[in-house]
Amino acid sequence: MRILRDRRQLTALCRQWRSREVDRLAFVPTMGNLHAGHLALVRHAREQGHRVVVSVFVNPLQFDRPDDLSRYPRTLEADAKVLAEAGIDALFCPEAAEMYPEHEPVTARVVVSGLSRVLEGESRPGHFDGVATVVAKLFNLVRPDLAVFGEKDYQQLLLIRGMVASLNFPVSVQAVPTVRESDGLALSSRNAQLSPSARARAPELYRCLRDTVEACLLEPDQWPGMFPELLATSEGRLREAGFRPDYLSIRRAEDLGDPEPGDRDLILLAAAWLDGVRLIDNLRLRCGKFAGRA
Repeated sequence: MRILRDRRQLTALCRQWRSREVDRLAFVPTMGNLHAGHLALVRHAREQGHRVVVSVFVNPLQFDRPDDLSRYPRTLEADAKVLAEAGIDALFCPEAAEMYPEHEPVTARVVVSGLSRVLEGESRPGHFDGVATVVAKLFNLVRPDLAVFGEKDYQQLLLIRGMVASLNFPVSVQAVPTVRESDGLALSSRNAQLSPSARARAPELYRCLRDTVEACLLEPDQWPGMFPELLATSEGRLREAGFRPDYLSIRRAEDLGDPEPGDRDLILLAAAWLDGVRLIDNLRLRCGKFAGRA
């Protein structure tokens, strides 16, 4: 495994691979502190591409709070070991100054209108502009044939797909289902910040979403009129369990628009604080069945 910190070295290596080989190049962007969810992305990338590049970069542009950026777990040495064992070809782990040089101020940002302003975008102003900007920069450096993202960050997945389509990036954006603990908690790097007490309560978020979805699927002929009361009940349940809900919303799975009568492919998305840690999750609703994942 090659470990690269200079963006010019990364570009040169990927250019070399493309010029000498016909293999497909797969890319997995991460912010590190890797867990089984990330490794599922890496496995998918290895199955789809003959060369795999993973980036580990805690992107300052996508943090809306300085304290969140400073607290975000950084475990690069352990991450590199795990990725080497997973058999990837290159790890790109730049410093912030490498991606955003002080002598090259950020004068352009990528904004994906619409999707970047609702739900996560409304709660975290500027977050998705930072995500789209850094992913666009990484795509330009790596020039991958395909890039792999997790469905846990469903809104981010749609945002990247929208950016790729609008800006004509020659990249296939592929998704991997959410990976969960045995108790249902969606794997996240932020889970490490949970106290033992909070960790024990955290799976209630998934259980609440699961029960809400199942209640919806009992009466699909009542969609979407039944949603407000059901969501209010679910939000109250989360509060009783010690969560501070940020949002709990049912949207069209295709574009996160508000559901209308006749829509039958929806998604329930949630964000909630638990003892100072912000957790997100989602479950898909398809009429006639419980999808169980996005």
